[in-house]
Amino acid sequence: MGVGTEGAVSVSSMKKITRVNKEGPYLGIVVPNSYEMDPLLQSPSFVADDKFPYLDFAGRRFRIGKLETKNVIIVMTGLSMLNAGLTTQLLLSLFKVNGVLHYGIAGNANPNLQIGDVTVPKYWAHTGLWNWQRYGDGPGDELAFESSGDYTRKIGYLKFSDYNNHTKNGNSSDNLLNNVWYQPEEVFPVTGTPEVRQHAFWVPVDKHFYQVAGKLKDLKLEGCVNSTCLPRAPMVTRVERGVSANVFVDNGAYREFLYSKFNATPVDMESAAVALVCLQQKTPFIAIRALSDLAGGGSALSNEASVFSSLAAQNSVDALVRFIALLYS
Repeated sequence: MGVGTEGAVSVSSMKKITRVNKEGPYLGIVVPNSYEMDPLLQSPSFVADDKFPYLDFAGRRFRIGKLETKNVIIVMTGLSMLNAGLTTQLLLSLFKVNGVLHYGIAGNANPNLQIGDVTVPKYWAHTGLWNWQRYGDGPGDELAFESSGDYTRKIGYLKFSDYNNHTKNGNSSDNLLNNVWYQPEEVFPVTGTPEVRQHAFWVPVDKHFYQVAGKLKDLKLEGCVNSTCLPRAPMVTRVERGVSANVFVDNGAYREFLYSKFNATPVDMESAAVALVCLQQKTPFIAIRALSDLAGGGSALSNEASVFSSLAAQNSVDALVRFIALLYS
């Protein structure tokens, strides 16, 4: 029977994993895509292990080496919450990891920041888990399965009719899509009772990691792509909240909703998944996200993401490398 159908870790893979873990523990570095990972692999601060530079497992490549002289395992997840959560769980299940650092680029919902800025949120939430309320019901009506504890109205909702094209006198009609209510994730911490759920919406990053990130504020970042420069030099800033969902947000109205409702700054498709896995596995976590565009457009900069995504990716790498240096200084 082939390795792919054994339903277990093969003997050869287990030997390799054991060999890697003998050199641990490691910082796990989780990155969404290759264009965000490549600048890190090309950084002079990263040195691949000369004897065992990577281990391939379950469709993922776990790259082993040192970053700022510290043991690291770098893994690319691919797009989306599913890929990010699955890859993070593999990382923590297979390897001796004592902290997870997630980085990459993100859309921006905060009008006070600009493209190229690097953000470090204190909390992350998955904003793609909804209870879609039937037409005719409103905020005072109980949601389906709310009474059994499956769903809640505590977090809030998006009312679609608020975004209708207004008719005369500024009045808008009802919308058949009605309301969607944001829901917390069910989580099952390793320290809890199996099959007894807990709930989490805002997931905090590690307190010590967040404190160290405050020392990044004076980091010098790149502000130009060829002859195109940003209005001011980018900066690293800690912010209150970031949000993730399996949605690429390129809509100004929803961007403004996320900022006004949740005080969200970076908007992406992976960070909350990594945060939720680390929460359940009781592993220290932080995410560093550089802003590549104003979600939905509307800034003074044209061709935002297409021009500045490479700059944002490099800025996120620079912040990550400096963070690791500060973490052990």
